[in-house]
Amino acid sequence: MVTWTMARFECISFSYVTEQRKSPEERVIYEFLMGKILDVFPDYCKEAEEHLSKAVKLNPSLVDAWLCLGNCIWKKGNLASARNCFLLALSKGTDKKILCQLSMLERSMAQSSEDQALLVEESINHAKEAVMLDIKDGNSWYNLGNAYLTSFFASGAWDKARLHHSIKAYQNAEKDETMKLNPDLYYNCATAYKYLENYESAIRGFEAAALKDPALRADIEVQKIINLLDKLENAMKGRLRPKRSASLVSSLNEVNFKLFHKKATISILSGGLNKTVAVVCKVVLWIRHDDDAPLYYLTCDLDQSYFILSVYGLQNEAIKEGDRVVLLEPYYKILDISWKEQRYKFKSIRVDFPEQIIINEKAPAAHHVARASIRAQHKP
Repeated sequence: MVTWTMARFECISFSYVTEQRKSPEERVIYEFLMGKILDVFPDYCKEAEEHLSKAVKLNPSLVDAWLCLGNCIWKKGNLASARNCFLLALSKGTDKKILCQLSMLERSMAQSSEDQALLVEESINHAKEAVMLDIKDGNSWYNLGNAYLTSFFASGAWDKARLHHSIKAYQNAEKDETMKLNPDLYYNCATAYKYLENYESAIRGFEAAALKDPALRADIEVQKIINLLDKLENAMKGRLRPKRSASLVSSLNEVNFKLFHKKATISILSGGLNKTVAVVCKVVLWIRHDDDAPLYYLTCDLDQSYFILSVYGLQNEAIKEGDRVVLLEPYYKILDISWKEQRYKFKSIRVDFPEQIIINEKAPAAHHVARASIRAQHKP
């Protein structure tokens, strides 16, 4: 096991051996290697930065030194300077490793930046560049998947197209045998599946991550999904009796909306996106669960048919029990999940955009629209 004392001893010994070397080339190599050795630990090391800074000053074309200096300064917390180092390294020539580091750094910068959306898009673009340099490199694909997953949260957790891009990238990453040892690949892919409401794939992914690294506590994520499915199933089982349902939905006939959508009930919807269609329904129950998004509700339409409504892009104050809601161009599917001798099956409508929902004849208030927020993966 390498310790700080051992590393310092090796550096001192190396320093003694190279002390008499005076050629510029040898001096550059010495400063670079000294800095690289001192920077092997996760905490910032001032001496490492000093040696690496000397190396790039002596030879501004040494790409590896710029990369190491950027990583060292990143640990210091100076993200803007670290980014400059990576960009200077790229100015000497494209490199997939530097592009991946830059992409990760831009996602970290976005968490506390006013230019969050721009930085996340730049992160995606740099990740794509890395993939194009070597389409068989699993780490580059993994980084691209993380960039798309971050962009999903940064945009308010509603654009599922980004989740599909993320999963495709993770699947390509898994084709690289070396990446199959990476538990974060399975954890992050499972996260994308969870927000696509593909719960079986999410559970399988979290269980794979838990087996590879129990410290990730992915088993907790598995239990959270099972708890959610239990709650959704219990809500459907606890729906109101026909007489009370008739009374509940009686006011729905009064709902009017000035849009070119055909009023429909869930019974006539097709699987997937239903364009030019609007479902009018009543919110019966808000189903609380462990995550902020999506919001889940037990709802009832004009035919007194009950279904689960999942809403993205809104805060939980936006919709209350008893509200009349109109769902524009709803995405319909039957959730049918089997897991360890337990089966969950119920109808579901998903609403991805705030613009797709009308609440009590009004559009959602601006302050109820979900704010963009970046949720870090276990590895950026």
